[in-house]
Amino acid sequence: MSDVTKGRISPDVAASRVAAGLAARRSKEKRFQLYGKIAIGIALAFLVTLFVSIFSKGIPGFFQHYVTLEVTLDRAKLDPAGDLSVQSLYDGDARGVIRKALYEATGASGRSGRKAAGKIISGGAEQRLREAVLNDPSILDTTQSMTFAVDDDVDSFLRGFIKRETPEKDRRINDRMIGYIDTLTEQGLISFQFSDYLIFGSASRNAEMAGIFGALIGSILTLAVCLVLSFPMGVATAVYLEEFAPKNRVTELIEININNLAAVPSVVFGILGLAIFIGIFGMPRSIPLIGGVVLALMTLPTIIISSRAAIRAVPPSIRDAALGVGASRMQTMLHHVVPLAMPGMLTGTIIGMAQALGETAPLLMIGMVAFIVDVPGSVTDPGTVLPVQIFMWADFAERMFVLKTSAAIMVLLAFLILMNAAAIIIRKKLERRW
Repeated sequence: MSDVTKGRISPDVAASRVAAGLAARRSKEKRFQLYGKIAIGIALAFLVTLFVSIFSKGIPGFFQHYVTLEVTLDRAKLDPAGDLSVQSLYDGDARGVIRKALYEATGASGRSGRKAAGKIISGGAEQRLREAVLNDPSILDTTQSMTFAVDDDVDSFLRGFIKRETPEKDRRINDRMIGYIDTLTEQGLISFQFSDYLIFGSASRNAEMAGIFGALIGSILTLAVCLVLSFPMGVATAVYLEEFAPKNRVTELIEININNLAAVPSVVFGILGLAIFIGIFGMPRSIPLIGGVVLALMTLPTIIISSRAAIRAVPPSIRDAALGVGASRMQTMLHHVVPLAMPGMLTGTIIGMAQALGETAPLLMIGMVAFIVDVPGSVTDPGTVLPVQIFMWADFAERMFVLKTSAAIMVLLAFLILMNAAAIIIRKKLERRW
């Protein structure tokens, strides 16, 4: 009787079926790996496209055009009171001194010619001149070679965004201004340099004078408040829930709500801050203190969840050994478990802080979108933050704001990358393996 009639399969048939099954599984595995590689490739392509777009616009935003003039610093005109006070310098004719040097360099004459030439230089030139005199009063009554930023329209023309061939009525600079710009360029007085305004300037309606320094200080103050509030509360909450809290319905409800809060849209925390801290307690808008409190509330769930995971990762043998030699539960936790869990706690905290650094919606709700020129000196001074500054610049029409927006995004990305790199380094330095 054959193997088929007996209900058995011959070894050769079984082997062929097994081989066919293995081949099919390997084929599926290869296809799955291919799909994974394609997905990673698409994701990387989008990421590269994003970075190329940001860097192509952002790198030119770190530079701008300047004009160098031989300025005669007449003491009588610049310091009419003769005491070198800030008020005296503001009462002086800094604009007239600068424009005299500009008229000599361009050969501008007549009312219309001088008006056209005066539009070449930024309105911030006067302040730059006053600061130079305050820093070194000995330059008065001398002729100094000084560099001033050009107006943003002139900068756009020099970058090629405003075309010379465009009819004069459709351009933001007229033919006479273009002639003066050509004269300055031929003399080698116009240069393309690193923008000190971008790094050390603050909010301004003039694109060539706008900078991120005020927003950067505001971000640092806001994150400092967020860290001081969220880290100790988050770690303490995680320690209590993981080691001391009784396992009942109350703690279960708390854990569920903590997990749910981690997924709440950030704008809800902004509404909460607006309603409670500003609406009920009457605290002023647009200060880093309120921004830090709101971001701390938003960051707490992330810190609590990561800290609990770090505590659970500590081997039970550590606890058992400590308790076995007579340590109390508190001593076991403070002297053994928490130090060993600290790398994970710090990693979660830094990642939560990096997320808070990039948040805009909750800070818009509490008024940190206000136009503030002064740099905040404390957490109670009005200020703004870098993401909100980027949001505001993106809404302006001037071409130079587009470049500075991309440059500010690059600075923000650099901070985010540094914070995430710090999290990895701290974890590697403090991590212990069992």
